[in-house]
Amino acid sequence: MLRGYRDRADDSLLTLLGDLPELVRNLVTAEINAAKAWVSRTAKDAGMGGLWFVIVLFLLFWAIPVLLAFGIIGLSSWWPAWLSALAVFGLLLVFIVIFALLGLARFRKVMKRQNPGQAVATDVRIIKGDSANDRS
Repeated sequence: MLRGYRDRADDSLLTLLGDLPELVRNLVTAEINAAKAWVSRTAKDAGMGGLWFVIVLFLLFWAIPVLLAFGIIGLSSWWPAWLSALAVFGLLLVFIVIFALLGLARFRKVMKRQNPGQAVATDVRIIKGDSANDRS
């Protein structure tokens, strides 16, 4: 259980040293929990982004035969058949663009999230910086 912030200026050195193991344990526990949450969110967003790209590939798979049907019907018929094939192809392209944008949005969300390893590295830099200032 994490304690609230309090002024520790009047605490003795022994009290501060006695609290050190608990503070380190709390820090390690908080970092582990942050890493678990990051992995969970990242896996979910990457999975959803992958799903949108699977949908894009599925629609693209069917767009190629529609384009071929458009060319064949357009050459062999006058208006109705090729116009309908073109409309279906256009509709598939709209869906492809929508699902591709949804997938890209999910992957951008994954890339913007801070990695727990970066947070640990920042903590280490702060600690090293503080200890360097204490020596001066």
